[in-house]
Amino acid sequence: MIDFFQNGIGQLGHGLIGYIVPFLFVLTIVVFFHELGHFLVARWNGVKVLTFSLGFGPELAGFNDRHGTRWRISAIPLGGYVKFFGDESEASTPAAETLQNMTAAERKDSFHHKRVGQRAAIVAAGPIANFLLAIVIFTALFTFFGKPSTTAKVDSIQAGSAAEKAGFQSGDVITSINGKAITSFSDMQRIVGISAGEQLSVTVKRGNASVDLKATPEQREVKDNFGNVHRLGVLGITRATTAGEATTERVDPATAFVLGVKETWFVVDRTFSYIGGVFTGREAADQIGGPMRIAQISGQVATIGLTALIHLAAVLSISIGLLNLFPVPLLDGGHLLFYAVEAVRGRPLSERAQEMGFRIGLGLVLMLMVFATYNDILHLAGS
Repeated sequence: MIDFFQNGIGQLGHGLIGYIVPFLFVLTIVVFFHELGHFLVARWNGVKVLTFSLGFGPELAGFNDRHGTRWRISAIPLGGYVKFFGDESEASTPAAETLQNMTAAERKDSFHHKRVGQRAAIVAAGPIANFLLAIVIFTALFTFFGKPSTTAKVDSIQAGSAAEKAGFQSGDVITSINGKAITSFSDMQRIVGISAGEQLSVTVKRGNASVDLKATPEQREVKDNFGNVHRLGVLGITRATTAGEATTERVDPATAFVLGVKETWFVVDRTFSYIGGVFTGREAADQIGGPMRIAQISGQVATIGLTALIHLAAVLSISIGLLNLFPVPLLDGGHLLFYAVEAVRGRPLSERAQEMGFRIGLGLVLMLMVFATYNDILHLAGS
């Protein structure tokens, strides 16, 4: 056991040296826009912002703007925060005694003296900014690089596979799955990949005829080009792309925006499907990763190119936006839950109830971090 963890930690230390720059690049973009969402909506609602920090802990560098906000880069680059006037901590917990002793002028600047709708808008702005960032990135990628397009043609079928059982034939062209139009082989792979064990209604073009098939993808462990293992649904068909068949379809900005929204929703839907699968036992929780895994993936993706790294930033932005919306005290979703209760009751929860909620939230967040870090060490030790 000692050797196992020594090897894992040794590989971790060796790997992170090469991954730290792309990791910080991706994380800084995502965190900056998340906190910028909080910051801008707070300013629009007349809240005084004391601190805008990228990272936690001691300040490494910073400056004050003309509104009195301290912009800082902190020593621990694993997140960030915006601290409002009246906050007791970076988690935006209220300082009860300070709030009670505020003058009328100070209350105008205080986050905790704003209407519940204003506070909710300020809190929700962070995750919303993450989703908007993802849409902007995807839209830009589709606009400037186009949409990869390779016909969803079946060139060969593995013996005993789900495709063979369903009656696929070489030469079939998949045109729709569950009523959704399929325009490329990658479109087909995405749907099949998240549908292990689920029966799919597939329409194929066979010669001049249209044929309806029922296929149930099998779950398999698939290794990517970096050796990472993913559990995906597969039909057992392959596409032998010849020269000139792999094309990129140029799209106008309006179409690119629509594709960007769809791409963002796909990541959201896939994330919820995975979480639901974990709770129902269809998915393994060992795919949950923390900063170490993100650093490793960032470094691997960076070897492909800047475009792939920016694409990863969009995916990570969506993930962080969703995570922050979970109704767990300490996260943005926990604050929104408190505000929803306040709106129904007509008054906020008691200071003790909120304190207990934040303690429970802190415990849940710490447990998730420990679990994710444990998974990261196991993953890195086994790679």
